[in-house]
Amino acid sequence: MWHGEQLDLDAYLARLTYEGEHIPTEATLRALHRAHVLSVRWDNLDSFLHRSVSLDLADVQGKLVHRGRGGYCYEHITLFAAALERLGFRFTALAGRVQMGAEKILPATHAMLLVEVGGRRLLADVGFGASPLAPIELVDGNEVTIEGRPFLLRRTEITPGADGWALHQPDGRGGWMVRHTFTETPQYPVDNEVGNHFIATGPHSPFNRRPFVQRIRADRTDQLDGLTWTTTTAATAATGGEPDEKRTVHPHELPGLLSGTFGVELSPAEARSLIERVQRREE
Repeated sequence: MWHGEQLDLDAYLARLTYEGEHIPTEATLRALHRAHVLSVRWDNLDSFLHRSVSLDLADVQGKLVHRGRGGYCYEHITLFAAALERLGFRFTALAGRVQMGAEKILPATHAMLLVEVGGRRLLADVGFGASPLAPIELVDGNEVTIEGRPFLLRRTEITPGADGWALHQPDGRGGWMVRHTFTETPQYPVDNEVGNHFIATGPHSPFNRRPFVQRIRADRTDQLDGLTWTTTTAATAATGGEPDEKRTVHPHELPGLLSGTFGVELSPAEARSLIERVQRREE
C-alpha cells in the first residue's frame, strides 16, 4: 500500500545517519523516529513557491532523501510509512486536526501513523515540525517527557458525537494546550492526496501564503515564519514559553538562512523565486 518495495532504504537510512537494526521492534521504531525528526526538515516551500506538492514516493524520496530538502506532514508520512512497511512494521495511518489552542473545528490536514509493536500502540508523529523525538504510547492520560519536552495524551470528544484523542503540550501558563486531535479511523494514501491538495493549492490554506520552515534539534528548535526567525530552547519548550530569540530577516537573507541554520538547500532558481515572492508579499 505504501510502496515500501520502491524505497531506496539504504539511502533513506544514510540520510538519517541510522546504523541500527533493520527489524520491526520498538527499539528500532524509536531510533528511526528520533533520527527522522532530527534529520528531515519541515518546510512548505514547494507549496509556497509552486502550489504543487507530489506525494508519489519516487518524488518524495527524490526530494527529502536525495536532494536533502524538507517537506510537510504528508511527505514525511509517505516516506516514513514506506520505510516502516519495508522493515515489516504493522501500522495504520491517521488524520488529525491541528488546534494549537484553537477551540473551533479545523480541517483534518495533519497525518500521523499508529504503529503496533510489542503489544503496544505507539503514535508516530514525525511530520509536525517540532515533533516529539519519540513515539508516544496511545494510553488515556499518558503524560510523558521526551528529552525535556512534556506531552499529554487524553481521550476526548473532538467533534460533537465523535470521540478520539487529543495530544497536549504546555501552554506557557502552567497548564496544557491541545496541540492536535485525531481519531483512529484508518487513512490511506488516497486520503492524504485530498488533504495535500487543499494544503498545497487551497485559497484558505496557511501554507501557500508564506514560507514556513522548522528545524528541531535535541536542545533547540528554529522556526522561520515569513520573515520572522525564532529560536526556542528545549528548556523553554518544556514550559510552552515564548521563544528565547526572535529576529526579523530581509528577503535576500532567506536562502543563506535556510542553508546555514535550517539545512535546506535551494536551487538558484528556487532562491530567486523565494526572494521575489516574499518581496511581493511584503509590499
